[in-house]
Amino acid sequence: MIDSGDTAWLLTATLLVMLMILPGLALFYGGLVRAKNLLSVMSQVMGVAALVMILWVLWGYSLAFSGTGKFVGDLKLAGLVGVGPDDASGTIPTLLFAAFQMTFAAITAALIVGAVVERMRFSAMLAFAAAFLTLVYAPIAHMVWADGGLILGMDAIDFAGGTVVHINAGIAGLVAVAFVGKRRGFLKDAMPPHSLALALIGTGLLWVGWFGFNAGSALGAGGLAALAMLNSFIAPAAGVLAWMAAERVRSGKASLLGGASGAVAGLVAITPAAGVSGPLGALLLGAVSGLGCYGFVGVAKHKLRLDDSLDVFGIHGLGGIIGSIGLVVAGLPALGGQGDYALLPQLGVQVASVAIAIAWSGGGSALILFALRAVMPLRVDSEDEQLGLDLAEHGERAYN
Repeated sequence: MIDSGDTAWLLTATLLVMLMILPGLALFYGGLVRAKNLLSVMSQVMGVAALVMILWVLWGYSLAFSGTGKFVGDLKLAGLVGVGPDDASGTIPTLLFAAFQMTFAAITAALIVGAVVERMRFSAMLAFAAAFLTLVYAPIAHMVWADGGLILGMDAIDFAGGTVVHINAGIAGLVAVAFVGKRRGFLKDAMPPHSLALALIGTGLLWVGWFGFNAGSALGAGGLAALAMLNSFIAPAAGVLAWMAAERVRSGKASLLGGASGAVAGLVAITPAAGVSGPLGALLLGAVSGLGCYGFVGVAKHKLRLDDSLDVFGIHGLGGIIGSIGLVVAGLPALGGQGDYALLPQLGVQVASVAIAIAWSGGGSALILFALRAVMPLRVDSEDEQLGLDLAEHGERAYN
């Protein structure tokens, strides 16, 4: 039966996740690029999210949550035809569950934008997002969360999307960088963020919206939602301090950008564990993710000459891996967790689920980009990149 309290909370949580995308992610990413590319990044985030929302209703939700296949669903619920306002999924309307999951799909595709900002064409990004939703996102969501799904059947834990959202986006972003290439002048020209103030506002909106993401995944207004909400305070707070402490030790200064990055790293890590970790486990996960992601972003990325522009893999991919595997420790009752599993067997299950997500996202994204490259250019030409994508692609300037 539909419960009004649970429904009211999920309506709110769905709006909070939408807040993460627009304006949260758009401001966060927009502040981190050069001024001449601000509007192009925001346009890609908005355009990708809008396209995915439409495709989610047409066929994405059905592929993800109908049928009982191991890898993907069927098209019985295409267009949500036949789903009425009184149909229930647990204690909430099925239409609300579909809308809640729609925001997850939209932000996953939008996150990938950050890996290839300042050089990928708007049209190519939209084409990739459409194929990614169909061939990569929907199958992984089905495997992790749908009845009969391969990863769910393994008893893997992913409370709110460590594999489905963050590892998926991080790996797809890494593959996109390999196909699209580095920005012109990468590691030669200075490319500082044009507005850390915008980036911090975006971080704050992401953090607030994340309560919908994590606590909303309880699918009800109860103690589990409260646990997920508390953990979503503690883990990013630990991530902030861990990242800034690492910066201070290495360079003598703790930066605002580092603090914002640490917050996001902590939020990513707690996402799969939000409903099983205790507060002490959340603190541990946030700190480890902050330090681990800083090590990759601040040291390894430059040695690898990897132009993952806004650290989609370095924070979302790596943070998702840390959270998806580390939740086995964070969920232990000794740390206040709710985990009811044998440590080593569950660790093996979590590692296997991460490996499946990496393989599906990486292989699927590579196939999509290989096919797209054969029919359309993936990136703007050199002159347009020099001019800036705001003018070259959209005919607008952010600042006069």
